[in-house]
Amino acid sequence: MEEMLTAVKILLIVTSHSQFGDTGEKTGFWLEELAAPYEAFVDAGAQVDIASPEGGAAPVDPRSEKEQTESTRAFLSDAQAKKKLANTLKLAKVKDTYDAYFVVGGHGVMWDLSKHAPTHKLLSAGYARGAVVAAVCHGPAALVGVKGPDGQPLVKGKRVAGFSNAEEKAAKFDAIVPFALETRLKELGARYESGPLWESFVVADGRLVTGQNPASSAATAREVLHQLREKKQP
Repeated sequence: MEEMLTAVKILLIVTSHSQFGDTGEKTGFWLEELAAPYEAFVDAGAQVDIASPEGGAAPVDPRSEKEQTESTRAFLSDAQAKKKLANTLKLAKVKDTYDAYFVVGGHGVMWDLSKHAPTHKLLSAGYARGAVVAAVCHGPAALVGVKGPDGQPLVKGKRVAGFSNAEEKAAKFDAIVPFALETRLKELGARYESGPLWESFVVADGRLVTGQNPASSAATAREVLHQLREKKQP
């Protein structure tokens, strides 16, 4: 039996951006990437909050609602989870007291969280304080503006995963996104790694935990819990 993390606080970060470039299509966060970590963290006994750049209701990518999983069904039938999603905290007002930060993916992140200074400040301060910083799929786009304690990009020299250029191309969104995530991470000096398309792939470099795609959501969350339990060891 894994020990319960009842004193632990975890912040899930979602995008507020709902437009897919100028295509007229809707985007937002990817439901599985919120639902699977939420479930894992709550089951572990942690206190879980959800925050976004604008606060209030956060936009879910309609395509992700069609791809139902056990986790998404559980999330959508959980009144407390839905209430938190309808009333997300505003990131600029979030106090820096969490044990872990988890950036949920979805294409919206590429437009807002990649440039959102309050998020970058929060993650920089959290990491410097000893918190676990995690992101999955397009979530690592939020890390591109995050600095490590040495003032260098947080991802520099670290093993990192994220939505791959090959996956972006296969999804036919490579011409729409504002930048290629894999390319940008490499430009920042990250040691980017990836597994097969659409399969679960997670990398932990100390307290920085990243997953490649929606299939990696649950495994990324499990690795965050592993890091939190390691930290608690005397």
